[in-house]
Amino acid sequence: MIDFHTHIFPDSIAKKTIPFLENISHTHAHTDGTAAGLLASIEEAGLTAAVILPVATKPSQTGSILRFAEQFQEAPLISFGGIHPESEHYKEELRDIVHAGLKGVKLHPDYQQTYFNDIRYKRILDMASELGLIVSVHAGVDIGYPSPVHCTPEMIREAIDEVHPEKLILAHMGGWKLWDEAEKLLIGQPVYLDTAFSLEYMAKDQLLRIIRNHGADRILFATDSPWSGQKEYVERFQRLPLTQEERERIGESNARKLLGL
Repeated sequence: MIDFHTHIFPDSIAKKTIPFLENISHTHAHTDGTAAGLLASIEEAGLTAAVILPVATKPSQTGSILRFAEQFQEAPLISFGGIHPESEHYKEELRDIVHAGLKGVKLHPDYQQTYFNDIRYKRILDMASELGLIVSVHAGVDIGYPSPVHCTPEMIREAIDEVHPEKLILAHMGGWKLWDEAEKLLIGQPVYLDTAFSLEYMAKDQLLRIIRNHGADRILFATDSPWSGQKEYVERFQRLPLTQEERERIGESNARKLLGL
């Protein structure tokens, strides 16, 4: 299985960043936030690989994130790049990410304080599609920054209808805590949904309904490690009443196809 949604930080800042994020989100980290911690968690959970999704909280971080991400380009750790909507040179930065060999970028509208239907995000989505990059975006409520929500299903649908992004992943099953709206507006659209930080919060009947109606070929197993335990998430996923084909697609083959593995 491949975990398509995890987070780590450089060792030099992980010791401060993890306690800070634990405090604002009132939750508990399951690793120490380092690459070594994630590797240990992957081994314990019996996973094949994990995709790392770094968040640029200001435009100046794009370069340093790229340098950090370049270390992780092969399983078991595969990192995306990060980009900020206020980046003036977003086209060049996206090209740099491609030239570095990375497969995609992470966007986080809450941490980046920008609504997802902003033209700056639409431009990034359009350019990323042109370059063949995957885009993973935090969708719905963020537990650390609950209001206002910067990426609602309505905003996402607007971006889909206008830009038609080719490889867009909506984290947290299309919108954390906004699953009713996601079900109405996003199911059946040409986007991927990931299971990060959602299996333990969604009603099982709604989770299964969304998987079946959206299609198991458009769902990605994901945990949001360190904010969910990978071993526990694998066990939770395995208990779902899915067919073997659905389980294989969600757990591994969809991720392999997207990543070109």
